[in-house]
Amino acid sequence: MKSKVENLKILKNKSGAFVRKIWKHRQGRIGMIVVLLLVLTAVFAKWIAPYDPYDVTQRVDKGLSPSLTHLLGTSITTGQDVFSMLIYGTRVSLSVGIITGLAIAVLGSVLGVAAGYLGGIVDMVLMRIVDIMIVIPTLPLTIVITNIFGHSYVVIVLVFVLFGWQSLSRVVRSQVLLLKNSDYVKAAELAGAGKKYIMFRHILPGVSHLVVMNTALTCAGIMIAEAGLSFLGLGNPTAISWGKMLADAQSGGSMLFGHWWTILAPGIGIFLSVFAFMRLGLAIEEILNPKMKRKSGAYVMHRQLNHRYLEEVFQSMNDVETGGTADE
Repeated sequence: MKSKVENLKILKNKSGAFVRKIWKHRQGRIGMIVVLLLVLTAVFAKWIAPYDPYDVTQRVDKGLSPSLTHLLGTSITTGQDVFSMLIYGTRVSLSVGIITGLAIAVLGSVLGVAAGYLGGIVDMVLMRIVDIMIVIPTLPLTIVITNIFGHSYVVIVLVFVLFGWQSLSRVVRSQVLLLKNSDYVKAAELAGAGKKYIMFRHILPGVSHLVVMNTALTCAGIMIAEAGLSFLGLGNPTAISWGKMLADAQSGGSMLFGHWWTILAPGIGIFLSVFAFMRLGLAIEEILNPKMKRKSGAYVMHRQLNHRYLEEVFQSMNDVETGGTADE
């Protein structure tokens, strides 16, 4: 019991230190602030939104322009308050992105570790499944599945997870192939540790930086995918999401009537959420893999545009010319 308490304290301290590192990272701080604001908006949507967009008794005239009563006007098709729809839509878009990202992280990392460490028939079967899943056209199959099993967000999350774990499992597998021959893994095997223990206590922590970074980026991608499906009419018709707001604005002719704010509002919401999760993902990758920053395109460009570097180039050119003249 004591060892479990100590392990929890160690895990808590490490988690706190990791969060502080993200906060000190400029891009990570921006991502954390925006994500925190989105989470608070989703949790307290009932108190932030001036109207309940699901309540039919709180709908007024259709297509109203922005005013003090309706900050972003009302929708052309139903007369719902657009600002309230934007606030409530944060719940759906954020929950779908985070839940799907976590599910993909768990499934992809476990299968990737199993394929890389166990090898043999397990590796062959899992990788052949990955090869088959990658070449399957996702959108047509998604349309078929949602038409058969319904348009609920449970079905949509399951579809995203079904077609989203393959790339992570491949990346994790390639890293595990390197870690399985490391000294600490060999020492654990010689000490008599079981394969399951080694996989989850030694190898999985070694690829955790890939999983964490991929989860943040996956959440961003899933939120875009959910918005795309809702825009195509494949989302849950009874729920309000940013993609559904875009679909309603497009079907109601918002641009035709000059109601551009009904399109701009959900578009900004999607942009901010994707931007925040991508900033978090890149910050986490730089923190867990410091070499990545020096190899990034931004660092190379900065290095090339640095005046000292240009001076070094010109100085080397002068040295070559001087050397050539001396030789002659």
